[in-house]
Amino acid sequence: MNPMVQLAAEAELENPLIPPIPELVIGLLAFVIVFGFLAKKLLPNINKVLDERREAIEGGIEKADAAKTEAESVLEQYKAQLAEARHEAARLRQEATEQGTAIIQEMKAEGQRQREEIIAAGHAQIEADRKAAASALRRDVGKLATDLAGKLVGESLEDHARQSRTVDRFLDELEDGASKAEATR
Repeated sequence: MNPMVQLAAEAELENPLIPPIPELVIGLLAFVIVFGFLAKKLLPNINKVLDERREAIEGGIEKADAAKTEAESVLEQYKAQLAEARHEAARLRQEATEQGTAIIQEMKAEGQRQREEIIAAGHAQIEADRKAAASALRRDVGKLATDLAGKLVGESLEDHARQSRTVDRFLDELEDGASKAEATR
């Protein structure tokens, strides 16, 4: 037979999809060796790296949660302090307003008291001046009246007691007449 025909006959007998048995055994042995090597050496390292990544991610998430919780706590404290500061500022403004009002009232009362003291002192001074003027007027009018009467009578009227009574009686009568005239108006 022809070698070509023989090859063609062998080719027909062999299925190209099914490898020959020796190749199949060698391929299976190589696969088991490579899989065993990968399972013993490479797979633990891959698992170790994956575990480390998972722990790092979980630790990062826990740290982020802790940082978030702390930030929220600090924010709440800040808000509480801000509210307290606002409350304190409002209280201080209220106290300042009350103190200002009290000071104004005290100053008004003090001004009123000083005004009343000045008016009372003025009235007292006026009364003292009036009495002094009335006394001086009585003396001067009495002196003039006695001198005039002495000249009319031709005698000296130097008796001071009598002179003083006469002048006082005359001036009292004048004052009563002036008071009655004012009352009738």
